[in-house]
Amino acid sequence: AGEGSGPVPGDGAGPPAPERVLFPPTFSVSEIKNKQRRHFMFVRWKQQQRKEKLALKKKRRKEREALGDKAPPKAVPKTIENQRVYDETTVDPNDEEVAFDEATDEFAPYFNRQTVPKILITTSDRPRGRTVRFCEQLATVIPNSHVYYRRGLALKRIIPQCIARDFTDLIVINEDRKIPNGLVLSHLPDGPTAHFRMSSVRLRKEIKRKGKEPTEHVPEVILNNFTTRLGHSIGRMFAALFPHDPQFVGRQVATFHNQRDYIFFRFHRYIFKSEKKVGIQELGPRFTLKLRSLQKGTFDSKFGEYEWIHKRREMDTSRRKFHL
Repeated sequence: AGEGSGPVPGDGAGPPAPERVLFPPTFSVSEIKNKQRRHFMFVRWKQQQRKEKLALKKKRRKEREALGDKAPPKAVPKTIENQRVYDETTVDPNDEEVAFDEATDEFAPYFNRQTVPKILITTSDRPRGRTVRFCEQLATVIPNSHVYYRRGLALKRIIPQCIARDFTDLIVINEDRKIPNGLVLSHLPDGPTAHFRMSSVRLRKEIKRKGKEPTEHVPEVILNNFTTRLGHSIGRMFAALFPHDPQFVGRQVATFHNQRDYIFFRFHRYIFKSEKKVGIQELGPRFTLKLRSLQKGTFDSKFGEYEWIHKRREMDTSRRKFHL
């Protein structure tokens, strides 16, 4: 045999060489150097995972059908929402203190139908086309709202003029790089004032399968998951923008849905297809808000007294801690 040749199996020179393992148990797809081959193997692995998950789901369903009424209750999946850290300011609907605060706060005249909302919508200086169109579409959602442009006028000068003209709320849409990125909502004449970060703005023409233009009917308002005292105040601020006599014949509904302290706004039209089925069409616009601060009184960035300010480094220590 030449130099470097090993023993030949069966010649008595030594035990036979073990077969080479191509894919050891610790093998990972990321170890494949070829990009196309790595992607192909990853896709096959994901398909296999889905098949196994679907097979397990079918097996459990058959077991539940076989057991009938004796089947154990379905397990509730763990989510960030149902594992939320308890907040001591969570509102109890039957709390007498909360009921007294609602009867005496700044929004009580609107819920008692003593005052009709009148809204002024304005922008930052020299707004661009996208912000202008967003304000015009927002004015079709909120009844009795009027759009005016700043033209360099300071907010501290706008607020007294709004009060003199019987406006009940002031909405300011701010923009950055031609994109709406902020919303200031000030309740007149005595506040409070909330400052939101705005994102994910979609105008009507950017929404797929949208319905026809909204009508002038007063919409219904839905407020979801505003559970704490702070969230309760924010929800009442939004509710005070709309008259409290919705016209159900219009079948239009404005929704403020709070999830993980992000407030998602949607505007829909609905129709009852049967006793169990409802069809909806989104009318737009849509946007997402994140509360940055709540200030007592009207807008005053220098001497204002703040009820709540979002301090990211101190407050965002846990993903399961929410404030609204």
